[in-house]
Amino acid sequence: MEHFRQSMLDLIIETSTNLPDDVREAMAARIHEESPGSRAAVALATITKNIDMACENTGPICQDTGMPTFVVYTPVGTNQIAMHADIAWALAEATRLGKLRPNAVDPLTGKNSGNNLGDGVPVIHWEQWEKDEIEVRLILKGGGCENKNIQYSLPADLDHLGKAGRNLEGIRKCILHAVWKAQGQGCAAGFLGVGIGGDRTSSYACAKEQLFRDCRDVNPDPELAKLESYIVEKANTLNIGTMGFGGNVTLLGCKIGKYHRLPASFFVSVAYDCWAYRRQIVSIDPASGAITGWRFRAEKPAPMAAGEGIPRTGREITLTPPISEEQIRSLKVGDVVLITGAIFTGRDALHQYLMDHDAPVNMNGGVLYHCGPVMIKDENGKWQVKAAGPTTSIREEPYQAEIIKKFGIRAVIGKGGMGAKTLAGLKEHGAVYLNAIGGAAQYYAESLVDVKNVYFLEEFGVPEAMWVYEAKEFPAIVTMDANGNSLHREIEEDSAKRLEKLRLDALQ
Repeated sequence: MEHFRQSMLDLIIETSTNLPDDVREAMAARIHEESPGSRAAVALATITKNIDMACENTGPICQDTGMPTFVVYTPVGTNQIAMHADIAWALAEATRLGKLRPNAVDPLTGKNSGNNLGDGVPVIHWEQWEKDEIEVRLILKGGGCENKNIQYSLPADLDHLGKAGRNLEGIRKCILHAVWKAQGQGCAAGFLGVGIGGDRTSSYACAKEQLFRDCRDVNPDPELAKLESYIVEKANTLNIGTMGFGGNVTLLGCKIGKYHRLPASFFVSVAYDCWAYRRQIVSIDPASGAITGWRFRAEKPAPMAAGEGIPRTGREITLTPPISEEQIRSLKVGDVVLITGAIFTGRDALHQYLMDHDAPVNMNGGVLYHCGPVMIKDENGKWQVKAAGPTTSIREEPYQAEIIKKFGIRAVIGKGGMGAKTLAGLKEHGAVYLNAIGGAAQYYAESLVDVKNVYFLEEFGVPEAMWVYEAKEFPAIVTMDANGNSLHREIEEDSAKRLEKLRLDALQ
C-alpha cells in the first residue's frame, strides 16, 4: 500500500486542525443560547474564532493533541505490521511539522520521547472484518478531558443524588453526576461517551467507542435513545456553562452503549470529551492505501466565529509585569485583563521542581501560565509558537500557594479554576487566578509575539519546559481574586443545588 503512509499523515493533520462537520453543527445549534455579553458567550465567541483560525492556519485546534488512538478495521490477510510502521512514521512526521504536540512521556523517568512514540504508543486497536476496504478511526482526546473520565461501580451513593442502583435510574444518576464533577475543567461545553456493563476495561472501551458515533444519529435502542436526549437536556439546566463560567450550554452531546456484564459487576463508564472534539474516520483502498472517503470531514467549512473572541470594550485592565500587589488587590472576579510583557509557562514537572529548587529567572511580580505549547523551530533555528492554550490548573493545587509565596508570583493563568488552598494563598500573598479559554490554542498563540528563552527543555520536554514569552495584550478573565472570591466555587455550589433537584427526576 504505497499511499498508506501519506494517508495516515493526512488523517492526523485533518483530525488535529479541522473540527468535524457534525461537531460544528452541534455547536452552531446552541451557540446563541448564552446571554449576549455573558462570560459564557464570550468564551463561545473565543472558541468559534479559534476553530476558524485553526482551519485557516492548518494549526492544532488545541495544543493538547492527546494520546493518538487508532481503531483499524482490515480485511483478512492485511499486513498489520507494515501498517503499524506507517502509522508510527506518520505520527512522528506530524509531530515534526507541529501538527501534534509531543505527548509520549516515560512514567518512571519523566523523559518525553519527542515524537509521540514509545512503549504502548501509538495506541492501535486492530479489528478484522469481511469488507474489502480498510477503515481507520482516529481520536485525539486531550489530557484535560481524559482526566475527567470516570467509572462508577453500582450500587453507589452519589453526592447530591443519593443512592444509584443497578438499573436505568442508577445509570441516569451516574451520568448526571459525571457532568457535575467535570465542571469547567474538561473544557465544557463537552460531549459524553458512556459505556454500561462489561468489565472494568471493556466498559471504558465501550464508552470511548461511542465517541466515534455521529453527533446526529439516534440510538437504535429506544431506552438508550431516550436517556441520551434526557441527559443533554438536564445537563444544560445545571448552569455550569461553557468553560464552567455559568450558563445554558454545558453539554453538546451524549452517546450511550452497553455490553453484557458479569453478575457481580455493574459498571457505568463515562468518557468525557471537550468542545475540541477531534475524531475522524477514513476509508482506505487496501490495494493502494489511498483514502477513498472521509466520514466527518468539513470540506469547505463555513466560518463559525460569533465574534472576535474576548471583546475589547475599553474597560480592560492592562497588566505589565512586574505587577504590584496594590494593582492585583484592586482586581475583582469578572474583570478582563490584557497582559503585555513577560509570561512564564509552568506545568506539573516545573511545579514539582520549584518546590525544592530556585527558579532560573526572577519571577517576582510575574505571571505564570499553565500551558504546554506546541513549538517548532523555523529555518533560522528560532522557536515559533504553533499553539498555546491553557491546561487544566487543578493538577497544580498541591503546589500553587507555596509557589506563589516562594517566588512572589502575582498572577496565574490557566483553565478550570483551582481549589481552596490556592484561593487562600491568593488572598494571603496578593495574587489572582486568570482564566483563559480552554482549547483556544491558535487564538492565544497570536498574543505570544516572541520566545525569549526556554529552560528544562532537555529534562522535561516541550510541553513541560519553562518557556519565557513576550506577550502582547494577552486576554484573560479574573475568576479568583485576592479578596477570597472564586467564580468556580460559586458555580460548583450553585450547580450542586440544581443537581439535587434532579435527584427524584424521572425519565419521561
